[in-house]
Amino acid sequence: MHKKIKQIIRPLIQGLSALAFNLNLSGFASGSIYTGPFKGVCVPVLNCYSCPGAVGACPIGALQSSFAAIGGKLAYYVLGMLLLFSITLGRFFCGWLCPFGAAQGLLHKAPVKKLKIPKRVDAPLRYLKYAALFVLVIGLPLLARNGVNMSSPYFCKWICPAGTLEGGVPLALANSSVRGALGGQFAWKLSLAVAILVLCFFIYRPFCKYLCPLGAFYGMFAKLSLYRYTVDASACTHCAACTQVCKMGVDPAHEPNSGECIRCGDCKRICPTGALKARACFECEKQNLTQKGANE
Repeated sequence: MHKKIKQIIRPLIQGLSALAFNLNLSGFASGSIYTGPFKGVCVPVLNCYSCPGAVGACPIGALQSSFAAIGGKLAYYVLGMLLLFSITLGRFFCGWLCPFGAAQGLLHKAPVKKLKIPKRVDAPLRYLKYAALFVLVIGLPLLARNGVNMSSPYFCKWICPAGTLEGGVPLALANSSVRGALGGQFAWKLSLAVAILVLCFFIYRPFCKYLCPLGAFYGMFAKLSLYRYTVDASACTHCAACTQVCKMGVDPAHEPNSGECIRCGDCKRICPTGALKARACFECEKQNLTQKGANE
């Protein structure tokens, strides 16, 4: 019974967080966007500003908008929130609170044969999300400017599948004015979003692994985050059970604080000796290095 309760905790939290970030339920019926006072507050996940239910702002969208505005000024509040999210829970937000991440994980549960991407292909693809962050979210909005010194939020405009599915599609279904304005750009984004959803059946969280700029940002601070995993070298038997169960392709025994880890907790649950633990601390990385040295 205790094991079954543990298995439903994460899906339950994911569902509740999706509801909490999208409390403006009337927006789905009216085809309108909430613009109240909470919309100026960034949420820690990729939840589109234009989603009819969204009561907060997407940090990636907000960061792009600040760069794309006249003069391209950095919104220190947005950057400050991103840094705060990164050094507190980091990619825990990806694994436990992100609605689009949860949707990908749910689709992957479909009983179809899964694809195993060779490491020589998978490893380079992981860098695409950093390209999305530094080129589409930061670089182009800052540098590709028009005659009045403005730019565009390129990632949101051309790539973001969360924005398409959470914002574009619901608004188009409920608002005839939005439907009438749709064109080739929306067709491209919808096709990309559908392709990613199809990939989810065969590859675990492909967007999170390869394209999400927010995951890239959090991943850069994984070793500095207050919420980290530690490995008890004296208890670890090197059975590799944690590596085999990890759907994100991480080796938790050797890289417990990898930037690719979304802190789902599967490795901790599968460990037969309890060697993997979650801790909130500044010294976890030092402890990991000490234990690794002792083990060698």
